[in-house]
Amino acid sequence: MNSKAAAFARILLGLVFFVFGLNGFLHFYQAPMSPSAVAFFGGLAASGYLVPVLFGTQVAAGLALLAGRFVPLALAVLAPILVNIIGFHVFLAPPSALGVPILVLGLELFLVWCYREAFRPMLRARVEMAHEPDQPVRRASVPAAAR
Repeated sequence: MNSKAAAFARILLGLVFFVFGLNGFLHFYQAPMSPSAVAFFGGLAASGYLVPVLFGTQVAAGLALLAGRFVPLALAVLAPILVNIIGFHVFLAPPSALGVPILVLGLELFLVWCYREAFRPMLRARVEMAHEPDQPVRRASVPAAAR
């Protein structure tokens, strides 16, 4: 049951980010925005690079979720974007527009819980390095018979 719920959540979250990411490029849906929201997006657009990076990241991570590939990486990449989406809707959008971001946050948190083993190494206070940074990495030698 849990794997079916995780697959459903992964596909739904992937669709949301893929579609809304594409919307950032193709502009097929434009919700009405408050003057402060327009000013915020105007500032992002004025940078010249942040809007394409933001929406391109959403498209790429959405595709990864839809394909079921690199799911923990996609979730980690989407986390700061999702924090900003929630902040945008809390502070700059009407309260009635908070439904989809709350749903997306729930899907993200559920999937992070489902993939928690992949995040465990990231959440350790100390991690041992595989080798010393100033030492070359030793490669396994290949026996002559295998060459």
